[in-house]
Amino acid sequence: MTTWIPPVTDILPTDHDRAVLVGRAWLPHAPGPAVVAVREGELQDLSASFPTMRDLTEQPDPTAALAGASGPSVGTLEALWANTNTDRRDDALPWLLSPVDLQVIKAAGVTFPVSMIERVIEERARGEAATAESIRSTVMEAIGGDIADLVPGSAAAARLKEVLLEAGMWSQYLEVGIGPDAEIFTKAPVLASVGPGSEVGVLAESEWNNPEPEVVLIVSSAGAIIGATLGNDVNLRDIEGRSALLLGRAKDNNASASLGPFLRLFDAGFTLDDVRSESVSLTVTGADGFQLEAGSDMARISRDPADLVRQAAGNHHAYPDGFVLYLGTMFAPTADRDLAGHGFTHHPGDVVRIASPGLGALINRVQHSESLPAWEFGIGALISNLAQRNLIGRMTR
Repeated sequence: MTTWIPPVTDILPTDHDRAVLVGRAWLPHAPGPAVVAVREGELQDLSASFPTMRDLTEQPDPTAALAGASGPSVGTLEALWANTNTDRRDDALPWLLSPVDLQVIKAAGVTFPVSMIERVIEERARGEAATAESIRSTVMEAIGGDIADLVPGSAAAARLKEVLLEAGMWSQYLEVGIGPDAEIFTKAPVLASVGPGSEVGVLAESEWNNPEPEVVLIVSSAGAIIGATLGNDVNLRDIEGRSALLLGRAKDNNASASLGPFLRLFDAGFTLDDVRSESVSLTVTGADGFQLEAGSDMARISRDPADLVRQAAGNHHAYPDGFVLYLGTMFAPTADRDLAGHGFTHHPGDVVRIASPGLGALINRVQHSESLPAWEFGIGALISNLAQRNLIGRMTR
């Protein structure tokens, strides 16, 4: 096993022995994906009860439904995690996938003050990393320093907007950062996310990009928040900085959305309040010896997670198969890597570790999107596979 894949104990929550963890695995004999439950070090195939993760998350009480389901073992978690490593994978054995399938992959942007400032800087720098540092000091002076306690949509936020408009410093990113309406966008197509131990992609043309470590909520079609996981909302700063209308090109590319390692369903021991207080760490380790470490807390988010879900879904927008929602990044990629004043950017081969005590660790390796295997297993392929396995009739209506 190559060194970028750590022991399986490294990807589990600190209280994994009592956490309700569910994910997906590729079963070569099927051949296709299966919903799996993590139980005492084994992964149980729950396909007979839940052909898709959507079927589980649409249950009135997913945690109770999961407790009442069982199935055959597909192997130990240790074995599947080891085989998820693409450098050493045996295609005849199972491996881990992204834990979601038919859920729409949504994301909230500019939800932390630090990331809001960086978006304003990207915009004013027009995607040029070399000018970011000088612009940063100008923007911070205009905004007036620490705005961490500013409530979006409040009277105080409206007054700040007036001041910045007069100073010629207003930005579309400030609009969604402190205004009443959150930025909610579609991060990736259904079934396009990658899971733990996989490569994540950045475009080869991008010269200024970064990981975005985030907590991700799992939401049912009824709008119920039923669990959480970790995510990497990979971002191309130079492309988005040229124009916000290039958000799709900056955000949605092959393997640009990772999720995992598992969904942790809410129960008496882990609730949305625990998510609100979760701490998240980021480590980037480069093949060139570069090391970056950062951390932040969900307590610093400017919009409550439940409010973000309400803005994403409701009478104005339905999601019949539910959705997952990235809650926004806490990371300000300001540490220089290549040149002074240019900040951070990825190199191929970077290993990104996003971790939190309650959700475990999501570990991915960075490559160019163009060099990664083509994404071919879409909705049509999934439905065809489930039909061949006689599982269509078991799907939740």
